[in-house]
This record gives sequence, C-alpha cells and structure tokens, in this order.
Amino acid sequence: MPVARVKSIALQGIAGQIVEIEVDIADGLPSYVLLGLPDSALSESRERVRSAIVNSGFTWPKQKVTVSMSPAWLPKSGSHFDLGIAVAILLAQGTLVPDSDLDRTIFLGELALDGSIKSVRGVLPSLLAASSNGSNRAVIPIGHATEASLLPQVRSYGIATLVEIVQFFETGLPEVVAKSHSEQLNEENEPRIDFSDIAGQRGAKFAAEIAAVGGHHLFLVGPPGTGKTMLASRIPTILPPLTSEESLEIAAIHSVASEIEARNPLSSRPPFVAPHHSITQVALIGGGAHGVRPGAISLSHRGVLFIDEAPECKAGTLDALREPLEKGSVAISRASGTVHFPSSFLLVLAANPCPCGKYSGRAAGCECAPSVIKRYGERISGPLRDRIDIHALVDNPTRAELVSEELPESSALIRQRVINARGQSAERFAGLGWRLNSEIPSAALRRRFAASRDAMAILHRSLDTQRISARGFHKVLRLAWSIVDARGGEFPRIDDVELALHMRLGEVG
Repeated sequence: MPVARVKSIALQGIAGQIVEIEVDIADGLPSYVLLGLPDSALSESRERVRSAIVNSGFTWPKQKVTVSMSPAWLPKSGSHFDLGIAVAILLAQGTLVPDSDLDRTIFLGELALDGSIKSVRGVLPSLLAASSNGSNRAVIPIGHATEASLLPQVRSYGIATLVEIVQFFETGLPEVVAKSHSEQLNEENEPRIDFSDIAGQRGAKFAAEIAAVGGHHLFLVGPPGTGKTMLASRIPTILPPLTSEESLEIAAIHSVASEIEARNPLSSRPPFVAPHHSITQVALIGGGAHGVRPGAISLSHRGVLFIDEAPECKAGTLDALREPLEKGSVAISRASGTVHFPSSFLLVLAANPCPCGKYSGRAAGCECAPSVIKRYGERISGPLRDRIDIHALVDNPTRAELVSEELPESSALIRQRVINARGQSAERFAGLGWRLNSEIPSAALRRRFAASRDAMAILHRSLDTQRISARGFHKVLRLAWSIVDARGGEFPRIDDVELALHMRLGEVG
C-alpha cells in the first residue's frame, strides 16, 4: 500500500509549525508504531484512534501500522493530532480517496472512542501558522467554528464525527463562514462600566489617565472601600481600542490557554485580568507540567493586569514579574525547549496602607505599630517597586463628592484625550521603532528626548540625594513626556518633571 501523508500543526507557545503525518501499512504482525518524539498524550493516541475508526464503521488494519511525524526532531505534544493520524490511516487503507487540495489541508481534533471529534486548544494560532506556511484549508472540530471564522483566508470545515470525513472527501462540507468585525462587536456582552461611576478621586483618576497615555505601571495605595478596584477595572475603558491585528493576537493567546470563550475574540476593548492574590507563580507567569500554557501576564497582553491586595501574594510571586515588565515577553524553559509568550501589559497593583487598612496618613483609627506598617509595605520588594512608574494615594472621597449631582467625566471623554496624546507621541516617534513613552530607550532619553536644562537639574539632584535610582531617573523622564502629551506641550518643562517626580514618589493623592 502507498504511504499516506496529511498535515497538522505543532504549537510552541503561540507559534506553530507544520507537521507531516505519514502512515505506512505493511505486511507483518499486527502492531502500531508511533515515531517523532510524541509526548504521553500523543502516545496514547493508538487506542483512541483504533476505537474511533472501528466504532465509526471502518476497518482497523490487521497489519503493521507505522506512523511517522516529521520533522522528527520537533517534540510533539497534545491530542489534536488524533484526527490527522486517523485520516492518514484511512487514506493508506484506501477507505478515503485524496483530493487535489489535500497537500494544503491541515487536520486538528481529538477523537473520542465513539468517533466523535472533541475540541482542542490552540486552534486559532494553528490556523495562523497554517496560513503563513501556505495551507489554505483546515478540518477542525465543529465547536471551533466561530474561532475559525476569524481567519477568512483559511477555508475551515467543522466536523462533529469521523464519519463526516468521508463526506468531506466525497461531496464536501459547508465551509465556516467568516463573521464581519461589526457583527462580532454587536454580539459583545461586556460589562458596562465607566469612569463616571467613580465619585471624587481626582488625583487617582489623573494618575490612571497618565498611565494609559504612556503605558506606565501603576500602584494604588489606600484604605479599603476607597475605590481602588473600581478604578483599576475601568482603565481598559480609557485605553485606545485594539486594532483587528491586536485582537487576533490576543485571541490566539486565549485559544492556547483554552479561554477563547472568556472574551469576544474580536473585541476592541483591551483585556482585563485580575487574578486572586493567592495565585501561584506558574499561573501568573505561565508553564505547567503537561504542556506549557500562558499565564495571567500573557492573557493580559496589550491590556491591564490587576493584582489586588498585592502584599498578600506569596513570597517571590510578584518578583517573577520583574523580567516580563522589562522585556514585554516571557520565556518558559523546559527540557524539551523554550516557549515564548508575549506579555506587554499595564500592571496595576493595589494595596492597603497597613494590615488593618485604616491608616490614611492621619492614622485615623489605625492601631498598627510603625514597625508593622513598615514590614507590611516591605512585602513588595524594592526592585519591583522600582519598576512601578506611578504611586498614587487613594483616600476616601468626601461627603460632598459622594452626594454631588455633577456627573464625573466619562470613560469616552478620557479615552479621547488618551488617543489624542498617544497620537502626538506616535508622531514624535515615527520611524524610531517604539510607540509609547514608557518604551523610550535610556540612550534616547539622555540625548534626543531630554527635558529642559532646569528640569534635568531637578532630576540630577534627586539622583544625587538618592531620592530616585538610575532606573527611576529614566522612568520619571518618560513619565514627564506622558504628562507633556496629555497637556499638548512640546517638551518637558520644569513643572512637568516636578509633577512626574511627585507621581513617581507617591506624593500626589
């Protein structure tokens, strides 16, 4: 019998590579050999594939079956190869007749014992990889039809059972129809939250706006009930809408994490991820014993990662954020190789000022000893604090602010200011390789994007007196540029740098 060949995809992070599945059925004692560095889930495919083929009314070959997956050096992980292996066996037996597009078709799906096709993770990035490697047709589980509709350049066909494979090769199946962007947005069921819900907190709102303008990380400190969580959850509503390419990138990450249904795949609102403070380091950064999955920092890519009660996190958990904050990506190394995930997010931490939460600068009602307050603050390490651009004090709103009939500014109004400010910075950085003020390289800050001479003198004095570190020196200057963009100025003046310095040191509430 001739060797049958079909294609599938092996994922490493959100990057995929074409895998060719070859099946040879030869004379000899009945056996099944799987080659190509399979993991345990893939090694178990023999029984799933055999039962699915038999229970679908087909014949399992009573000969020696050799399945080879190439490239042989690439580790293969996951059960989504089941469908490709079954199709290749049926082709090798002559049960199926290949069509002219078989060489440009990929197969994805896990087989149940009764022949039904189960959903798998990573369909969207697999289709992206297929498209970039010249494959324009895909057979996928029917449950991923909506996900596949995001890529009209790949003709996707959803199947529910292995029996439908025969129909696919003989008469064809209905193609998954791509939904338009507007149709997707009309189906959004996102919570209607707005900055106008927050009474008072003018200083904290301004800090959030500047953070959105330049992509600066934010630390909110204040007593319980002052609105820290409300403020953080509304920051995505003032960020510029995502482009279709950015939405697709985020959807691919959520697909790998099996959370594609957690948000509309083409939502234009940046993601908001708020894990509990008991989150483990693996869940935060990514990893796992059985297949590497993205963590919370990657799920919040191009959006906001909010961690409430930050001092209550386990020791070392938050410190794992230090490298991703600098690089905008995370590399997870295992014995089989290194997986990269994007993780360019806006970090928002929130904390009480002391263990009891009642300390507000006036120590009203707080019974915590100064040493206890000091130790509580030190649960967030100095190196991590040094990577936070803005420290904002969030105090209780006054009674006048709570009962005022004047409606606070809406998210739409603030978002428009953020868009205008980012447009100014994008024009300034045209052709330089970065978009946001928080991304300005240190060398460029010292030369092309320095502040006025008297403003730089303030920074130099603060550096000499150790009010700020060398990293803080550059972060204050980047923050000053965001303040300039927010007010529509041309370059940082002395008052811009002073305000940025106060925001950096948490002296603005």
